[in-house]
Amino acid sequence: MRITADLTIRETAALSGVSRTTIEKALEARVLRTLTAPARLRGGATRYLPIYAVCYFHALKAANLTDLPLRHKRAIWITMSQLESMKLETVEFTPGAMLDLKRLAEDSLRNAERYRKARDRYITSDESILGGTPVIVGTRLTVYAILGQLQDGDSIDDLVEDYPDIPRQAFEAAEIYAKTHPLRGRPSGRPWRNTV
Repeated sequence: MRITADLTIRETAALSGVSRTTIEKALEARVLRTLTAPARLRGGATRYLPIYAVCYFHALKAANLTDLPLRHKRAIWITMSQLESMKLETVEFTPGAMLDLKRLAEDSLRNAERYRKARDRYITSDESILGGTPVIVGTRLTVYAILGQLQDGDSIDDLVEDYPDIPRQAFEAAEIYAKTHPLRGRPSGRPWRNTV
């Protein structure tokens, strides 16, 4: 499999259903390594993981194998990195111990791939548009505005109805992107005040 820099650590955590700490610990233990690449969007991360890292973490969590010894975790990762691109199968990580990646992680791989494609197609950052804040391509609609609407009770269906020229996949990608790429800087207003 050709190893590519597909997802940030936060994106990998969100799509695999594990904590960012879990991924950072795996990196510290050298179970897997990040790939360094230029940030995709202004202010973005420069450490990436291949998309099948989502499958790795999701499968370990689904099989309740998060406490495996490091040698077994490394064996699973090495075997996965040698699989034919996007083709999951059962891996034997120690004699007699198998992990059925197809059954445990195929949906997570499909979701991660759908997100990656939508992110690359629909989310952009341009200094001349809102100072480089990530927006949906061809609009001034920021990913953070979309996340705010969803957190305020709107659904993806509501957004599709309100913005019929924007595909559903763009809203889905914007929600994940905004959650995994939080705004930096000082909060505005008085965040300590609980307004009702």
